Amino acid sequence: MGLTLVEKIASVHADGIARGAELRAGDFVSIRPRHVMTHDNTGAVIPKFKQIGATRIADPAQPVFAIDHDIQNLSAENLGKYAKIQAFAREHGIDFYPAGTGISHQVMVEQGYVVPGALVVGSDSHSNLYGAVAALGTPVVRTDAASIWATGITWWQVPQVARVLLRGRLSPGVTGKDVIIALCGLFNQDEVLNHAVEFVGDGAASLSMDERMTIANMTTEWGALAGIFPFDEVTVAYLRSRIPAFASDRRPGTRGALSRSGYTASDIDKWWRNRAAFAPDAEAHYAIELELELASVVPHVSGPNDVKTMVSLPDMEVRRVAVQKAYLLSCVNARLSDIHDAADVVRAKGGRVAPGVEFYLAAASAEVQAKAEASGDWKALVGAGAIALPPGCGTCIGLGRGLVGKGETAISATNRNFKGRMGDPDAKVYLASPAVVTASALAGYICAPEPFANKTAGTAIRRAKSRATPAGTVTVIAGFPARVEGRILFLDKDNLNTDGIYAGKHTYRDDLTKAQMAEVTFENYDPGFNALYKTGDIVVGGLNFGSGSSREQAATALKFKGIPCVIAASFSETYKRNAFNNGFVVFECPELVAHLRATLTKGALTAIAPAAMIDYTTSMLRIAGAEFTFPPLSPAAQELIVAGGAEALIAARLRG
Repeated sequence: MGLTLVEKIASVHADGIARGAELRAGDFVSIRPRHVMTHDNTGAVIPKFKQIGATRIADPAQPVFAIDHDIQNLSAENLGKYAKIQAFAREHGIDFYPAGTGISHQVMVEQGYVVPGALVVGSDSHSNLYGAVAALGTPVVRTDAASIWATGITWWQVPQVARVLLRGRLSPGVTGKDVIIALCGLFNQDEVLNHAVEFVGDGAASLSMDERMTIANMTTEWGALAGIFPFDEVTVAYLRSRIPAFASDRRPGTRGALSRSGYTASDIDKWWRNRAAFAPDAEAHYAIELELELASVVPHVSGPNDVKTMVSLPDMEVRRVAVQKAYLLSCVNARLSDIHDAADVVRAKGGRVAPGVEFYLAAASAEVQAKAEASGDWKALVGAGAIALPPGCGTCIGLGRGLVGKGETAISATNRNFKGRMGDPDAKVYLASPAVVTASALAGYICAPEPFANKTAGTAIRRAKSRATPAGTVTVIAGFPARVEGRILFLDKDNLNTDGIYAGKHTYRDDLTKAQMAEVTFENYDPGFNALYKTGDIVVGGLNFGSGSSREQAATALKFKGIPCVIAASFSETYKRNAFNNGFVVFECPELVAHLRATLTKGALTAIAPAAMIDYTTSMLRIAGAEFTFPPLSPAAQELIVAGGAEALIAARLRG
């Protein structure tokens, strides 16, 4: 059986396997990524690196630091944190990009750290963007980043792979953002949850690099671990266009060595001659195959406050939903073509931003902003009343100027509209393309830049036969509890994201104690949770628990609270990784969730269920006379728990 592109790239970057060995979906493996990116959270990774006993970076060319999240915060404390990160980079010879360079993912691609066939990871959930250039980009968590700094490797499970066939071409005025919004809304039953997505077909080939970046970036919101586009003429043209930027050697914070970042024309020629290595085999196995006819896509918006709820622009315009805030920024939609599309709307419609609306603008990088200024697009937007912000994340993560206020409605070109993420929880946020955001800012209500008619979406789906693995028994290692018993608190919500578990406004509060972190759990989801909670309660959630941001505090805060484990119908893979890397047990038991939904009174955000007994020796859970099996926890997983997490485990190995 042939290999998917994901399996090929994983095999190349695997550490400790026989030469020529092939990896398959489901295999656990040590991987050695080409690069690991961290941003503001570098400040939190540094102490982890030191805590595990590491004193030197295994490969100084591997890490890249790019500051982008809280760059509007000019407090002495934040600037001091940035200075410490830069000093650490200088001490260890690591490439460092200061605040104002741009959003980390844009910097990674612009500066040539991401190349076809590479495995590049980032301590940020939108590392999927790297798949636009036929690389395998996927998120890791802070503990993984520290481990890679110290050893060059980390653990990974090769995901199941979904094949998405894009057919035809987009209609005029329809963008890559409309495509990914359509995919999130049309296939919103977790079809690609925790999968890597490979885009193929003549439709994929017709998309520009900026459109590919947008789509690959938001495969995160679709639930995927990665989104990869083909290595083709579009990729080659983009790579060639970047070479002059490398030759100019004006990249801030780098040594300017092409061995560290960038590539040459001969590199591109070599990759093209070997392009079969960057393509899936004809007989590769996919867990699921989806199809979308691009000509059937019309502009949509997502929301409010939910990425997977979409409404077509023709239907939305009828509602005349007034907006008070509009945002054109973020790593998904603030590139040159996005800003150009927005400026064209201003030129076509004339006028200014509507009274009562604040329209915020930030480029994906300083390079993008400079080019937009040179073309006149930036001036057109600012002249119409847009409020310029520095190139960074800012409002998208709920930091800096222009947060959405209580009772307000916003239209945003960002990738997330989770409740409370961009400001007050009592606000509504819709997602749309830059052109729609700009047209809405000018009109004062959500509308399209030009008339569109509804179309029936052209889709298809084919699922592979299930390969279920039966539950079994395992030997419980010393120090791991054989059994756990506790009352169940059931959070009956699918896709409960990390903002709901641990609010974004606390993410960069490094001064919070463990007890303080525990006190703010679930405040965005259920403000009454803490009044119900008793130490030792077991939390049970729905499908895709812990989706969204990669922040590890959404796992550690529950551990600090005294919760022995979280059970869910399924987890975000990043959340699961954060949990085990911090010595916190999570496991899936969809039958238990179905039972609770059938037997408990509906309506409560947090429902109290009878006590349950979890037997790890038999992989059995018992509650009120009912029994449910769950996948056994392997000795490797138990070892992480007993050690107290990956840091302690790696420290022990370094000492050994």
